[in-house]
Amino acid sequence: MDVTLGYLRESLSNHLENEVCLRICKKMLANRYANEEEFVKDLDDDEMAYLNQVLEKEIKYAQDEQDQKRAKELNEVYELLL
Repeated sequence: MDVTLGYLRESLSNHLENEVCLRICKKMLANRYANEEEFVKDLDDDEMAYLNQVLEKEIKYAQDEQDQKRAKELNEVYELLL
């Protein structure tokens, strides 16, 4: 799995109570995406909107924890959503 998608999957594991999040995680497990671009192209509008919200919070958390590597990797997906 792509490193960036690995960070994303780990971040999403904190939000599995949400139906859209579960759908995204199942999609990640069912498909072997080569990179984050391929993954984002496979998302529907609801999934993109959900990820947009979650990633804003997760990136801020990573920055607050001074985990620049995690923040950078998550930001790569976030930028593709915009």
